[in-house]
Amino acid sequence: MTRAKFGPGGNGDLFYSTGGKASIDAPKWLSSYGLDAYEFEAGNGIAAGEATLRKIGDEARKYNISMSLHTPYFISLSGVDPEKRLKSIDYIQKSLWAAELLGADEIVIHSGSAAKISREEAMRLSCDTLEKVIEAVGDTPVRLGIETMGKVNQLGTLDEVIEQCRVDRHYVPVVDFGHMNAREIGGYFVTSDDYRRIFDKIALGLGDEVARNLHCHFSKIEFTGAGEKKHLTFADTVYGPEFEPLIEAIVKENLTPRIICESAGTQAEDAKAMKNYYEKLMEEK
Repeated sequence: MTRAKFGPGGNGDLFYSTGGKASIDAPKWLSSYGLDAYEFEAGNGIAAGEATLRKIGDEARKYNISMSLHTPYFISLSGVDPEKRLKSIDYIQKSLWAAELLGADEIVIHSGSAAKISREEAMRLSCDTLEKVIEAVGDTPVRLGIETMGKVNQLGTLDEVIEQCRVDRHYVPVVDFGHMNAREIGGYFVTSDDYRRIFDKIALGLGDEVARNLHCHFSKIEFTGAGEKKHLTFADTVYGPEFEPLIEAIVKENLTPRIICESAGTQAEDAKAMKNYYEKLMEEK
């Protein structure tokens, strides 16, 4: 039976304090800790070489860790400078190259900025870039995930991401629940129904299969009136959202997402808390 999977984005404090040295060590470490997913962080660019990426992929297969890759932050889908947008296509191509070496089945791309132009123009530019990406990469086996974003001046509402994903079947949403909560200035996710409506909306817009197998990010995030400020840990009691109603919705609806925890330094421990709760509810079902 297919089940939801849980893991961290990158390597947290516990990884390094218990003997982990580099990402090559992560799959074995995660397996021993009881997790089954890992997002390789390349936000600052893909610095690792082919041999290293291939070795991490080999280790992930050995320890049955599902892999994804976060693309560089400097990708600009909606940049007004055509040169910058063309460069972004190169960055996505390199990310796909790295993903295939890692054995990753999905890459995560930021939606774009709407800080200096209208949202309509930003969406037009981003969709044009996404069309050009598919022309460049062809029929890749790796899903291209577009992330919901946490700042108000960014593209990345769920509606915008769904529209971007309609450009081509290779695009799928990456739902970051912490980002969505921060963008709405908190209180957006309280009950399991609050989470369930997100999956329902994606099913309606992109199909049941996409909604059932979402790649998700989760963390508590501090916010201001402009949206996201900084990632927190599950120990925080001021900001949200809480993960338990999300897990309840997943179990109730028989969903099988992969949830990557992006807590600040405690991403492995917090991912484990989510997985433990998931396993408990699955046993009780």
